[in-house]
Amino acid sequence: MSEVAVIGLGPGYKEGMTFEAYEAIKAADVICGFTTYIKLLPEEFADKPVISTGMRGEVERCTKALEAAAEGKNVAMVCSGDSGLYGMAALVYELLPQYEDKGVTVRTVCGVTAALSGSARLGAAIGEDFATISLSNYLVTTEQIHQRLAALADCGMCMVFYNPRSHSRPDGLRDACDVLLKHLPAETACGAVKNIGREGEHTDVMTLAELRDYDADMFTAVFVGNAKTYIRNGKLITPRGYAHD
Repeated sequence: MSEVAVIGLGPGYKEGMTFEAYEAIKAADVICGFTTYIKLLPEEFADKPVISTGMRGEVERCTKALEAAAEGKNVAMVCSGDSGLYGMAALVYELLPQYEDKGVTVRTVCGVTAALSGSARLGAAIGEDFATISLSNYLVTTEQIHQRLAALADCGMCMVFYNPRSHSRPDGLRDACDVLLKHLPAETACGAVKNIGREGEHTDVMTLAELRDYDADMFTAVFVGNAKTYIRNGKLITPRGYAHD
């Protein structure tokens, strides 16, 4: 029996990884992943064989990982943040039936997603119910994204945007804010964290109106607060309500 461990690396630095993730990579014979994420691995894994593909090579990447496992190798499939949230875990499980008769098993190893690590950098941005939304229209239509944003705004939940803006979607964040501004006050407290745990890490807090023109990129996690969220001393705080019991 051989295994593909689908591993969330967390924010992108060794100290931000879980012990389980670190040990799973250490035990692997081969490391597989998106080229950018391979570069985030701790130096002590530099000698391990690597299988990597670029953007939009997800099916090829996961197939190669399963094929390596079918040859008897234990594979670490690494993902940024958490492997189950916008990561490769679901795709590996979708492809697994083709390899089960070859003794391949799959294990999901969770990691710290940007909604959590980014909230910590900002202070306490998601103190209660929240939802994550990817603004990428690669696998979901823009219309569906905007419908979900409107529904979340109406129900009063905090939101965390992944993939807020790219070269092919320069107005992605602005368009999302325009949807929200139809449902939420312009002064709604918001925040953003760039390059969490990596060189160039930077945090900003602002209003929803100001977020509309914020210079985000694919390595930015964007936070939109609810009616309770406030900014104090440069921190974004969403209280749970204990102090008002």
